[in-house]
Amino acid sequence: MKLAADVLVALAFVAGGYWAWAAYRMRAFARQRPAASTFTPPVSVLKPLCGAQPFLYETLRSFCRQTYPSFEIVFGVRDPRDPAIYVVRRLQAEFPALDIVLVCDSHASGANPKMNNVVNMVKSARHDVIVLADSDVRVGPEYLRTVVAPLAKPATGLVTCLYRAVPLPGRPSTLGAMYINEWFFPSALVAAGLEPLTYAFGATLACRRDVLDMLGGFASVADYLADDYMLGRIVAQSGRRVELSPCVVETVVHEPSFRTLLRHELRWARTIRSVRPLGYLMSVVTFGLPLSLLAMACDGVTWLTSAALVVNLVARLAGQLVASPSRGPGRVQGACLVPLRDVLSLGIWLLAFCGRTVRWYGRPFTVGRNSRLRRITP
Repeated sequence: MKLAADVLVALAFVAGGYWAWAAYRMRAFARQRPAASTFTPPVSVLKPLCGAQPFLYETLRSFCRQTYPSFEIVFGVRDPRDPAIYVVRRLQAEFPALDIVLVCDSHASGANPKMNNVVNMVKSARHDVIVLADSDVRVGPEYLRTVVAPLAKPATGLVTCLYRAVPLPGRPSTLGAMYINEWFFPSALVAAGLEPLTYAFGATLACRRDVLDMLGGFASVADYLADDYMLGRIVAQSGRRVELSPCVVETVVHEPSFRTLLRHELRWARTIRSVRPLGYLMSVVTFGLPLSLLAMACDGVTWLTSAALVVNLVARLAGQLVASPSRGPGRVQGACLVPLRDVLSLGIWLLAFCGRTVRWYGRPFTVGRNSRLRRITP
């Protein structure tokens, strides 16, 4: 027990240093401003859809209000009865001058339902610059101008964006948004500060068509759960740069229950573990609060275990203060939920080692190496 306590205390102090560094990285990133650019080629925006999630109209409408000279939006569904079609028709009526295309095609190129949709959609894209964005992403009017700008450099093969979460009412949604804002966001910035970016984030992918075609198109990642990660890896392996845009988009988090929250986060955890096994193992140092509490349970309340707890509490709250977009009572509520959120995260981290099964689009899959998907048949 004494040895276990010593190991846990050491990990907890490392975690405190991690959160201090993460807070610094987030502050530095927040100070970045996009450089002015005159590079504005025509753009095809791809928006794969599946179902009518909350605020779908508002999120899709934000893409229709871009201050960009020439762009089209290609929406895609796989089921002709998908309720998202009604939202697209509403936008077509509201923005008659905007080139809005709806593709309905159920053809499957691989095991990934989202990428199957994208592969079918890209055939209707007319322009040489492609921007792929998730359906639950909400953006500002300068979004396209900012994310396309790095493609002016020939060495840039792919541009991606980080994202922040806006929760719907309810404790599960709040905890889900905390996971994105206070774990994913800072860890992505810390990783990007330690090595060149060799992967991408699915909230936004921007690339030139010639580069995409040379690397096999979206079909090359249609069998992977982490399609965004794998596409970034392919681009980096080709010798081109993956650029992180200063643009940060918003995603709406809707978790109706704790069961759906755990299912989503376990899927993400097993995905990360499959593509970055060593990095996922080392991410245990991000759970400083529960590690400190475990050390205290093993060795009692000593000056060392108490110091580890205080250091992690201060560093974690500092990171939460920088990462959380909420103000006033929402920030106080988030601070009170930090211990619960971190204990839950450690539990999910452990569960990720206990299997390779995930549920996605209502279907069971097994996740192999590099997140390769295999459908589980009844």
